Amino acid sequence: MTTQGTLDAASRALLKRAAPGRAAFEDLVVVPVFAVIVALVLGALTMLATDVDLPTIGRSYVALLVGAVGSLNAISETLTAAIPLVLAGLGLALGFRAGLFNIGAEGQLLMGGIAAVIVGFSLPGLPFALLMPLCLLAGALVGALYASIAGWLRAATGAHEVISTIMLNLISYRLLDYILRLPTVQLSGRADPISKPVPLNAALPRLLDWIDPNLRLHAGVFLMLAAVAVVYWLLFRTKLGFEFRASGENPDAARYAGIRAGWVIVLAMAIAGALAGLAGASQVLGVLGRATPGFSAGIGFDAIAVALLGRSHPVGVLLAGLLFGALEAGGRQMQVDAGVSIDLIGIIQALIIVFIAAPLLVRAIFPWGFRRHGSEENRP
Repeated sequence: MTTQGTLDAASRALLKRAAPGRAAFEDLVVVPVFAVIVALVLGALTMLATDVDLPTIGRSYVALLVGAVGSLNAISETLTAAIPLVLAGLGLALGFRAGLFNIGAEGQLLMGGIAAVIVGFSLPGLPFALLMPLCLLAGALVGALYASIAGWLRAATGAHEVISTIMLNLISYRLLDYILRLPTVQLSGRADPISKPVPLNAALPRLLDWIDPNLRLHAGVFLMLAAVAVVYWLLFRTKLGFEFRASGENPDAARYAGIRAGWVIVLAMAIAGALAGLAGASQVLGVLGRATPGFSAGIGFDAIAVALLGRSHPVGVLLAGLLFGALEAGGRQMQVDAGVSIDLIGIIQALIIVFIAAPLLVRAIFPWGFRRHGSEENRP
C-alpha cells in the first residue's frame, strides 16, 4: 500500500471514530433489540421446561403486551414505573461514561427519597410552587452528597467505587431504618418504622386523575424527559461532558491532556447521585406519599440493567427504562391473566442483560442483522 493509501485509510478510520454512523446505530439499537427478542424466546423455553403449555405461554405474552400498552391504565403504569428507572439509570450511565462503575444508586435513591419526605412534612406551610421544587432539590442534593463519598474515596485514596458503593448501599438500609424511628420522622401512633406523610402541596401532581383517580401517572414524567435532555446536552455538548467521556475512554491520556482526574471522579459521582436522589424523590412525592423501609423496591439495582441496556446513552436509557417499566406493568397483568409467576419477568430482564453484555454472541446469532465492518474498512 502506498503512503497516500495509508493516509487515506487512516483518515477513514478517524472519520469513523468521529462519526461512527451505522456502527453506533447497531451498538445502541440493533444489539439491544435482538437481545430482547432472544430473551423473550428463552423465557418461553423456560416456561416450557417448567411444564407450562404453549397456549398458556401465548396467553402470558399477550397479557404482558396488554398490561404494558393495551389501555390507558397500562400506559400510565408503564410510564410511572419507568420514571425512577430512567432517572437513576441516567446517573449510572453518566458514571459509566466517565469510567466509574457506580452501583450505589440504590443507596443514593433511598437517601434522596427520605430527604424529600422530611423537607416535605417539615415545611407544610409553604405553597406548592416552593415546597415541591424544594423537596426535589433536597433529594438531589442529599443523593449527590451521598454519592460524593465514594467519589472522594476513589480520588483521594484509590478505593474502588464498586466496593465503596456496595458498602454505602448497606449503610443506607440501616440508616433509613434508624431515621424512620426518630420521633420527629415516625408517624405518630405507629410502632412500625413509617414516616409522616408528604403534604399535598409537596406531592408531584397526577396528570390523569381527571379521567380516572386510579391512574397514577404524575408530573415526574416531565422531570424524566428534562433529565434525558440535560444529560445528553451535558455529555455531548459541553466541555465537562467531553472530560467525562475522555476520562472514561482513556484516563491516562485524559490526565496527560490536563484533565483533573480527581475532580472528574467526584463530580461525575455527585451528578450521578443527584439523579438517583431525584429518582427517590419522584417515587415518594409522586407514588408512595411517605417513606418506609426499602421503599426503593430494588429500583437502584434495576437501573444498572437499564443503563447497560441503554448502552450508557441518554436516549438509550430512556428507551430501556420504558421497556423495563413495560415489563413491570405487563408482568402483573401476565400473572393475573395467565397464572404465570411474575418471577419470569426477572428472568427475562436478566437474560436481556446477559446478551447485552455479550454483543459478539448476539452478532453471531443474528449475522444478517449487522453490516460487516471489516470488509468496509478494507474497501478502497
